[in-house]
Formats: sequence, C-alpha cells, structure tokens
Amino acid sequence: MPAQTDEHLYIITYDIADPKRWRRVWKVMNGYGEWLQLSVFQCRLSRKRLVQLRGALTEAIHDGADHVLILDLGPAETVKPRLESLGKTVAVVERTPIIV
Repeated sequence: MPAQTDEHLYIITYDIADPKRWRRVWKVMNGYGEWLQLSVFQCRLSRKRLVQLRGALTEAIHDGADHVLILDLGPAETVKPRLESLGKTVAVVERTPIIV
C-alpha cells in the first residue's frame, strides 16, 4: 500500500497586469507545478509547499492590479478529477521520486 501524503491537487490561474510581473509569476509557478495553458498551472503540493508558493506569489504580484486564483481539488491520492481537454491531452500530475 503506497504511503499517504498530505499533498493536494491544485489548479492555479493568474491574471497579471504587467508583462514583466507575468514572466516573474510564470517562473515562480514553473518551480511548483506543470504548465497547462498561458496562465494556468496544475500543482501537487503539501501544505508546506503551498505556504511557500503563496509567499513567493505574494512577493511577485502587485496587490490591487494582479489576481491569482488557487483551486484546491482535494487530496492528491484520492481526488478523481473529471476534466475534458479539447485538442492537447492533459494528464493529472502524478507523484514521482525526485533525485537530488
């Protein structure tokens, strides 16, 4: 039986008013999840990683001009997302070992 983690699956979208800040947010997000579309990422995060991501995004955005939306789809091990993708195929992020 695989070990349970406290990871949740998230869809994170953002609307950034300035192109330089948009690139900065994209770089932050690229370190935390899988890029799905222009301003949409799929992330599998523990509580600690979510807090780290929120902090990094808060530093990168301009309060009042930019918007980030974090959708928690539930526990990554048990969530059964129902998604429809027209065109490009999209797969749910799987937990994989990281070799350092």
